[in-house]
Amino acid sequence: MESSNHQLLLPIVEEENICLPLPINVVSKYWNIDLSMEEALETAKQYPSTTGSILIEGIELAERNGLICKIRHSSLSELKKIIDSGIPPIVILPGIPEITQHASVISGYDDTENIIFHYVQKGTQEGEQQEGVIPQEIFDKEWSEDGRLLIILAPEDIISSLNIENNQDEKSNRLCFISEKLNIQNNYSKALESLNKAIELDKNNFTALYLLGGMLSAQNSEDCIIFYQKSIDLNNRSFLSYNGLGNFYLKSNQFEKAESFYTKAIEVNPKRSAKIYKNRAYLREKQKKNSGAIDDLKNYLKFAPKAQDRGIIEQAIREL
Repeated sequence: MESSNHQLLLPIVEEENICLPLPINVVSKYWNIDLSMEEALETAKQYPSTTGSILIEGIELAERNGLICKIRHSSLSELKKIIDSGIPPIVILPGIPEITQHASVISGYDDTENIIFHYVQKGTQEGEQQEGVIPQEIFDKEWSEDGRLLIILAPEDIISSLNIENNQDEKSNRLCFISEKLNIQNNYSKALESLNKAIELDKNNFTALYLLGGMLSAQNSEDCIIFYQKSIDLNNRSFLSYNGLGNFYLKSNQFEKAESFYTKAIEVNPKRSAKIYKNRAYLREKQKKNSGAIDDLKNYLKFAPKAQDRGIIEQAIREL
């Protein structure tokens, strides 16, 4: 099959909202369904101080307009099968520094060049679609950090024709997305309930495990260690779990353990978070590891060049 047959032409879309994230809007328009921005704006009033996207709100809006959604832990081979079925999948990838995650629409692949194409928000002046290109190895490596989460959004007849195995984790994964929404709404008891149900449905759902670890850590509960560690046992590239354990041990002044887990997170992805370097610098300085602390502060500024505390950090570097 020619590589051109592995690419989907997606519409150029610029409208987005926290309750109608761009990937949801793009895929919906691909299926000739126009989602109501007014409805999304009305829903967004529930989240006055939220800056990130709330994917489940966008998914539910798309479902109210006739699309079917599946949320899966997937694989490269399944991703390609979905694209070849004419469906543009949405994947969850690591965010840029200080953004935990971001959703991206995958528009195609080329096995000859070993590359993955993903949707870029703005087209050219001529109105043509632009595509970002990621080497397949790098894409899969980064995608694996969050368990290769994939969202399929399509009409029911298209979903039915996919013939992909129904996984128990689909309901479990949906509960994870719902719990994140509930957490943003400060409905912690319901968010915990959703995560516990997710784990009941699929005890190996690494996403549910690290999210539960995060909620327990926010409550300063040592039980978070159990769930973070379970998620790492299932996915040893879980950046968020290593970072979460580092944060918990930092809060509890267990500096050696905190440093160890921060280091493991950085080994998984050295570019994912700027703040992790500042945190590790702090605890290294407490342990009199000044040269390591200086290196970390320099990396913090490298990955957060517009940091508001830049002057303070530069002074700390000079004084160490």
